[in-house]
Amino acid sequence: MTDAPSTIAERSADMLACATPTTIADRVRGLSDRAIAWLFITPTIALLLAINIFPLIWAVYLSFTNFRANRPNAEVESVGLRNYQRVLNDPDIWIAMQTTAHFVFWTILLQTVIGFALAYLIDRKFRGHAFWTTVILIPMMLSPAVVGNFWRFLYQPQIGLFNYIVSFFTGIPPSSFEMLGSVSLAPWAIIIVDTWMWTPYVMLICLAGLRSIPDYIYEAAEVDRASVWRQFWSITVPMALPFIMLAVLFRGIENFKMFDMVMLLTGGGPGSTTEVASITLKREAFESWLTGRSSAFAIILFVAVFGLANIYVKALNKVKQR
Repeated sequence: MTDAPSTIAERSADMLACATPTTIADRVRGLSDRAIAWLFITPTIALLLAINIFPLIWAVYLSFTNFRANRPNAEVESVGLRNYQRVLNDPDIWIAMQTTAHFVFWTILLQTVIGFALAYLIDRKFRGHAFWTTVILIPMMLSPAVVGNFWRFLYQPQIGLFNYIVSFFTGIPPSSFEMLGSVSLAPWAIIIVDTWMWTPYVMLICLAGLRSIPDYIYEAAEVDRASVWRQFWSITVPMALPFIMLAVLFRGIENFKMFDMVMLLTGGGPGSTTEVASITLKREAFESWLTGRSSAFAIILFVAVFGLANIYVKALNKVKQR
């Protein structure tokens, strides 16, 4: 009685195997591991290409036309390179690019220096370093919307804590300056927030680089009576440099696309002091409805970021090969 179910199952399996066309079975058996891997990942690759490549190709097409999204039934005409010429000759766009470069430079500089310093301290593995690592990582876990609203409250001149902290150390009256409403202070207000939020990300990458350095190298340096300062500049910095450069690459690309934090804090103001390239692109596309021109601007930004990132990656590879 106990053999009956197994016998029936075996017979069913044999019947299914016999019903399977031999040609298909032979083809499956003849596939290599590489072919089977491609068979499984091809649908995913096709989906990613459809999501990423098609919009890019469509944007390239629109950049050569006078298309407006608010006039979908209007006749679409080719304008050649006119949209690109207007973008490159627009002084407002160049001001936005300069503002973007200002943000990218200072945020990367501050995040790299502070992030590496924190990683170097945590790598010492002092008592309670795990707890302080978790505390430092909290800003990175928050939503940009939460961070933006939180810092808008801190920057309030009457009730915000930021002005009172500055007043405590400098003696300046808290109500005598406004971070988000001042032309000279608004850019730095955004830089402070972005640095506070994303320095932990740079710290994690730098910490991974520091943890990858073998201990025997430092032991050999101590045998040679190398000072701590000498070990830092001759061992720590050179061996952690690829990780530092990788963090700079990631943060540089993300900060070049900075949009949400600026919109939440200043909206591009006061005036156009903090209007970065992404905000200018949004206003061209969804306020002025110059879809063709905004597409040309988007393609120019893409080419700029892609070109600079490609050059940077080549430099990174040379550093890694040393």
